[in-house]
Amino acid sequence: MIGQHEAGRRGRVVDLRLYGLLDTGVSGWDGTRLAAMAAEAVRGGCTLLQYREKSIADARAALARIRAIHAALAGSGVPLLVNDRVDLALAAGVEGVHLGQGDLHPADARRLLGPDAIVGLTLKTGAQADELYRLPVDYACIGGVFATTSKDNPDPPVGLDGLARIVFRGRLARGPGFPLGAIAGIDASNAAAVIEAGADGIAVISSLFAGESVEGRARDLRFRVDSALAARGVTA
Repeated sequence: MIGQHEAGRRGRVVDLRLYGLLDTGVSGWDGTRLAAMAAEAVRGGCTLLQYREKSIADARAALARIRAIHAALAGSGVPLLVNDRVDLALAAGVEGVHLGQGDLHPADARRLLGPDAIVGLTLKTGAQADELYRLPVDYACIGGVFATTSKDNPDPPVGLDGLARIVFRGRLARGPGFPLGAIAGIDASNAAAVIEAGADGIAVISSLFAGESVEGRARDLRFRVDSALAARGVTA
């Protein structure tokens, strides 16, 4: 199935259909609230979660929040990743990390985390997608696809055409089964178009966590993603 990559070294799969990013600047700073929101998102159909705090001033407080979220996910089968910080991922005992282009190299993260961890990577260009063949990562997210309010937008969005081109090059580099998601500015109005452009799933922040009814938002987004995948001939 497209979008669930069987990593030979782990025998696990990474399901990107609905990837929720718990950004502390968007979702709020209280660890209990973040944990509750994570649980709601999973009940609504989230398949992967990430803790993202772009400027960590208090590593101990961040670690406590990560542990609270991880505990809330116990038994769900949904992995929790930490953005950027391999040290916090290790300390919290979560399933892995997501890295940007300026973070620790994926090979170094793999050495630290071991063969069973999930390591994800952000891609912004086709040239970066070309390098996937030599990187020990389990999935990649392409973006930003659209402009977003959850972070600065120093580079212009790649748009749907750019997303399709980068997906094509990523498939050439790692094969048709390698999971490639899309991120930035994605919501209920454009989720289907993102899947139609070739992505295996969507990574969302504000459209899932900025407001009430997280579970309901997750159900709606998951329905749109699943429907678009089915129209593309992809089955769960």
